[in-house]
Amino acid sequence: MSVMNESSPFFDRELSWVAFNGRVLQEAAAPSVPLYERLKFLAIYSSNLDEFFRVRVAGIRSLMSLKKSKREKLALDPAELLQRIYQAVDRQQEEFGRIFRELLQELEAHGVMLIREEEALSEKQMIFLREYFREKISAFIESEILDDEDSAFLRNRALYFTVALRHLKDEDRQEVGMVTIPSDACSRFIELPAPEGEHHIIFLDDAVRFNLVSLFPDHDVVGAYAIKLNRDADLHIEDEFAGDLVKKIHQALQRRETGVPARFLYDPAMPADLLTSVRKRFGLKKEDLFPGGRYHNFHDFFGFPNPLGAVVRDEELPALGYPPFDAAESMFDAVAERSHLLHFPYMRYGPVVRFLEEAASDAHVEQISITLYRVASHSAIAEALIAAAESGKKVNVFMEIKARFDEEANIYWSEKMKEAGVNVMYSFPGLKVHAKLYHIVRRESGKKRGYAFLGTGNFNEKTAGLYCDHGYFTASPEVLKEVAAVFAILAKRKVGYEFSTLLVAQFNLRREFNRLIDREIEHAKAGRQASIIMKMNSLEDPKIIRRLYRASQAGVRITLIIRGICCLVPGVPGISETIVVRSIVDRYLEHARVYVFGNDGDEEVWLASADMMRRNLNRRIEVAFPVREADLRAEILEIIRLQLADNSKARSIDSAQMNTFIRDDSGTTVRAQVDTWRFLHDFHRDA
Repeated sequence: MSVMNESSPFFDRELSWVAFNGRVLQEAAAPSVPLYERLKFLAIYSSNLDEFFRVRVAGIRSLMSLKKSKREKLALDPAELLQRIYQAVDRQQEEFGRIFRELLQELEAHGVMLIREEEALSEKQMIFLREYFREKISAFIESEILDDEDSAFLRNRALYFTVALRHLKDEDRQEVGMVTIPSDACSRFIELPAPEGEHHIIFLDDAVRFNLVSLFPDHDVVGAYAIKLNRDADLHIEDEFAGDLVKKIHQALQRRETGVPARFLYDPAMPADLLTSVRKRFGLKKEDLFPGGRYHNFHDFFGFPNPLGAVVRDEELPALGYPPFDAAESMFDAVAERSHLLHFPYMRYGPVVRFLEEAASDAHVEQISITLYRVASHSAIAEALIAAAESGKKVNVFMEIKARFDEEANIYWSEKMKEAGVNVMYSFPGLKVHAKLYHIVRRESGKKRGYAFLGTGNFNEKTAGLYCDHGYFTASPEVLKEVAAVFAILAKRKVGYEFSTLLVAQFNLRREFNRLIDREIEHAKAGRQASIIMKMNSLEDPKIIRRLYRASQAGVRITLIIRGICCLVPGVPGISETIVVRSIVDRYLEHARVYVFGNDGDEEVWLASADMMRRNLNRRIEVAFPVREADLRAEILEIIRLQLADNSKARSIDSAQMNTFIRDDSGTTVRAQVDTWRFLHDFHRDA
C-alpha cells in the first residue's frame, strides 16, 4: 500500500491489478471449477499478465529514465514499485506452475495425456510426428545458425527455441541456433494416435523440439530452450492534434512490433553462458530477463483439445430470450411503447443488432448515429451500418481507433464503412470516446422521432457472450434529446452544452457524481438513511476516493463491487470503516458499471460506460444514464442484491488485498452469476 497522506490511504494501482490477476488464479486452483474451465483461467491469467508487462510494466520502466527530481514527485519510486511487482508476480508464477502440474494429473486421470518427453512417445507416435512435422509444420519453420557477429531480432510475442549445437566434425565447435515455433500458422496442440480410451496430445513446441536434428544436419543438438520477448505495446502517437490520425496509428502499430523490450522470458534450464550469449546478441539488459518455464504463451490453452465433452465444462446457461422483443413484429413498435432493459450475457444480444438491421431496411428511417469502441472481427453491427448507408440513409459512426489492441480491426471496419458511404469520424485529439450509444431518427406521421440504445459494454457480438453488461432501449424524449446532443458534440466538436438527464464526462459527470455522494453525506449527518453501492471494473480516481472517505466518516454505508483495480483502502478506523469492498470472478467477466445512491429510501440507479478512474473522468467521453422506470430499476437492484449475497465466488478486498473468499453460515449457497440467470429465466417466463 502506498499512502498519499495520513487521511487518504491509497493502494498502488499496479499492485492492486496484480492482486486482481491473483483472483483469476484462484479460479484455476479451485477444485469446484470444472477441469477445462480451470485450464481456461490459466490461459486468462497468462494473457492478462502478458498485457500487463507489455503496457504497464513497460511504462513504469520508462519512468526510470526520468531525472531524480521528477521521480521524487511520484507516489512510489519506480524501482521500488517494480521490485514489489516482480516479487508478487514471482509468487503467483510459482502457484501457476503448481496448479498446472495438478491439472496435468487430473487430465491424465481422465485419460488425456499431454506428452512432454520424447521417451514417452511410442514408435507409432514418433512416425506420425515426423510425418506431421514434414507435411504441416516444416514449411513455416525458420531456422538459422547465428554467427558470432549476428545481432538477431526477435518478433514481438513470437515463440522461439535457442538451440545449443555441437558440430559433428569438430566437437569443440559450439554454435547457437535459432528456430521459430510457428504457433501463428499451426495449431499449438497436436493430437497423436493413442490406445483406445486414451487421448494423447503434444505441444507444437515439442513437435518442433523432437525434430530439431532434421533442421541442423552435421550437428548434435545439445539442448533447446524456449524464449519469448514482449515489447512495449503502448501506442506512442506523435502529435494527435495534426495530420492524418489513421496513418499515424498505422505507423505506431508497426513500431509496436519493434518496440522497446518489456520482458524476455526464457527456460530456466538454459545454461548461464548461453543465456549471457543470447542476451548480448539480442541487445537485452539484465533487467529485461525473466525466468519462465519450458513453455510460453499459455493463452493458447483457450484452444486445448477437449475430447471429453461437456463433463469438463461449466453447465451451459443458454442466453435467454426477451418476450416483448421476441413477440414484436417491429423493434420500433416495442421501444415506442416503453423502455426496455437487457442483461448480457444472460440474455440474447440479438435485439441490439436487430434494431440496427431493422433501421437499415426501414424506409422511414433517415439517420443512424453510433459510437464504436471495440468492434468484433466479424461484425453484424458494422454490416448493418453499411447496409443502411447503401440504402441511402445518413449513417454517422464515431470510431475510436485508439482502443488498445483493437486498433487494426477498428481501422479495417472504418475504411470498409467509408467505402459504403458511411460518415466515419475519428477520435478527439487527446481523448478517447468510450460511450456506448446509438441513435436512430425515424419519420413518423410527418415528424421526426428518435430511438436510442445506451449500454455499459461495447458493441461487440463476441464479447457480449462473455461480459456481464446492461443495455437500455428507449424512446424517452428527455433521453433522446441529450443522446442527440452527445452526437452533435462529437460531430461538431462543440462544448458548453448543459446536460440535465445524462451525465457526460468532460461536461457534468464528475460534478454530478460529487453531488450525489455529497447528498448521501447530508442524509447521514441529518440521521437519515444514507448508502452508496458502486459496481465497476476499477476504482482509481483519487478525488472520488477521497470523497468516499468523507462519506464514510459521515456514516454513509458504502459497498463497492469491483472486479479489477481498487485503490481505495476499506475498513481503516476513522477513515473508511463503513466501506466494504468485494470482487466477483466467475465464468463471465463482470463488466457493467452500476451506481446506486440510497437517497433516504428513494433510490437512484445509474448505469454507465465509465469506471471511476482518472482516464475515464478526465480523458474520455463517457455517458451515465438514469434508470427511472420502477420495474427496470427493480431488475437492476435484484441483480445487485445477488452480487452482494454471493458466498461462492465473491472475495473480500481488505486493507491487505488478501482476496479472501466470502463465506457465511446461512446454509444457502448464492452464486451471483448462475442465480442471476435463474432470476431472469423465471422473471421473464412468468411476466
